[in-house]
Amino acid sequence: NSCEFCRQITQGTCLDVTEIDGASHTGVDHVRKLTEDVSYAPLHCRYKVVIIDEAHMLSRSAFNALLKTLEEPPGHVSFILATTEPHKFPATIVSRCQHHVFKRVEQQILERHMARVLDEQGIDYQPSALGILARKGAGSVRDCLSLLGQVLALGESQITAQAVQSLLGLAGRELMQDCIQALARQDCQDILQLVRELLDQGLDISFFLQDLGLVWRNLFILKQTGEEGIGLLEMPEEEAREWLHRAGELSIRQIHAAWQMTLEGQKRVVASPDPALALELMLMNLAFLPQLMGGEGEQGHPAPVFPKRPAGTPQDEGKEKENRVQKPSVSQTCSASSPEGAQSNRDWSGFLRFVRSNQDKVLPNLHMVQGRMNGDCLELSCPGYMTQRLQDDNKMAWLKERVKEYFGAPVHIEISQMGGKKGRDGQELKKKS
Repeated sequence: NSCEFCRQITQGTCLDVTEIDGASHTGVDHVRKLTEDVSYAPLHCRYKVVIIDEAHMLSRSAFNALLKTLEEPPGHVSFILATTEPHKFPATIVSRCQHHVFKRVEQQILERHMARVLDEQGIDYQPSALGILARKGAGSVRDCLSLLGQVLALGESQITAQAVQSLLGLAGRELMQDCIQALARQDCQDILQLVRELLDQGLDISFFLQDLGLVWRNLFILKQTGEEGIGLLEMPEEEAREWLHRAGELSIRQIHAAWQMTLEGQKRVVASPDPALALELMLMNLAFLPQLMGGEGEQGHPAPVFPKRPAGTPQDEGKEKENRVQKPSVSQTCSASSPEGAQSNRDWSGFLRFVRSNQDKVLPNLHMVQGRMNGDCLELSCPGYMTQRLQDDNKMAWLKERVKEYFGAPVHIEISQMGGKKGRDGQELKKKS
């Protein structure tokens, strides 16, 4: 930028370089005037350069008016169509242009650039504040400087991380760590208090969910790579080590599922009639994710099961008359027909783990069913909707086959609805099983 023309372009005084805002010059008349101007030779430079910023905002008619000039451009004119959404360009325009994709600017470079701007103006700042601005700028120098200008408009003597978070409606690092801790502890009171704090501080729920998704992503990387992954995160090493410690409190399966649930739930929460209520529900689901995933026996609280009754124990006479006649213990049959040993070493929790290990998806909510072995009969206590599903012949056949495969012998299945009452659904299912 030392020659005369370069200095003129930098100062914005070069008459042969024209920059047009495509968002405000969308009509045909603007393009026609432009095509008339480019027909004249340059005044000083070798070429005339026309830069159309946000060119995808041009109307269809404006693109058609520009098409003829792009097909046969004058030899002294170069057009630069800058856009962030090239897919909105008509195919006829795209076929007549060369494509140059600009990569995102790295966060460290953006931070240094903003620091240089502030140093030239003698403004004090916190490095962490520039890190937040660089992350929100998402690789764009223009967006970073625009956000920096908004912060400077506050008139503060120093640019602090707290001021940036307050201006942009962002949750701070401490709030995000409190959120992850509350989710790991399954502390409903702290979760509700956190949502109330978000609303009281006027923080943007959509920004909070974006940051939460980024936290899950960082935890996933740290859980998989350990200390080697610290360099992959765009954050100070001290902060990364704090998140590495948090990652040790959660399983990789829970982190992955929480990451996916957060990304998928962002639009639903923001578009909900009551976003705050939807956010509370989403955080509760994240807290009790191990149970929702059927994580008994792995992490979190196992699904409740009935205590096993020893084989051969006589049943209550009234119940025996109502339901069935006492039959020989399945454990005796298993010992003769199955090489895996007696059935007494197997229970309903083990059967659920067996089904998950085979990745069977026929009854994905089977973990909501409570079960116990009672002699040669498997007694299941189901929610109402599960009794409806088990009325399906295919699902019942699948369940009986898996039970036989796990316990090593045919097992009678007796189903009742939760609450201790045998409903009509349960009676019909008993006939089928």
